[in-house]
Amino acid sequence: MAVVYIILAYLLGSIPVGLLLSKVKGQDPRKVGSGNIGATNVMRVAGKGLGILTLAGDIVKGLLPTWLAIHYHEPNIVVATVGLAAFLGHLFPLYLRFKGGKGVATALGVFLALEPVAIPILLVVFIMVLLLWRYVSAGSLVGTALMPVLLLLFSASIEYVVVSLVVAIFIYYKHRDNITRLLAGTENRFRSRA
Repeated sequence: MAVVYIILAYLLGSIPVGLLLSKVKGQDPRKVGSGNIGATNVMRVAGKGLGILTLAGDIVKGLLPTWLAIHYHEPNIVVATVGLAAFLGHLFPLYLRFKGGKGVATALGVFLALEPVAIPILLVVFIMVLLLWRYVSAGSLVGTALMPVLLLLFSASIEYVVVSLVVAIFIYYKHRDNITRLLAGTENRFRSRA
């Protein structure tokens, strides 16, 4: 049964929510702005409403399969692997020839299921970084780095901590261009289209 959960989690994670919603307005986020299918770029190219819906959908992709694995009392290793599968589905979606998003929102959904107490802290940190510097990428990267620390502080299982480290590696890899621009001072500051 664990294998079925993992496969279904990957397939759910592979659903390109941002791309599907952007098509409503005749936009393809892969061809506009940053080229990413995540909420920030969808907000830029298709408007705030669809950006928020993309964020919610991407969070649910990580939250739902992970929560179900917990609900049905799967071992921690299975729960962690299910969450990782959903996350990797977003990064490397089957339906888009394995070219997906950066995974922050889907990771947020996974960790909302694994350690919900940590999420308000992460959100406060993200908002503070965003308000101070107006860089979504910087807020995402700081929150990503903080997650394994919070899991350790809240005495989460070692499987969850390991998954948070793997997720962090992938998120930093996917943000390598953003990191280069942040260091060079050329990263786009957050602005949503009215």
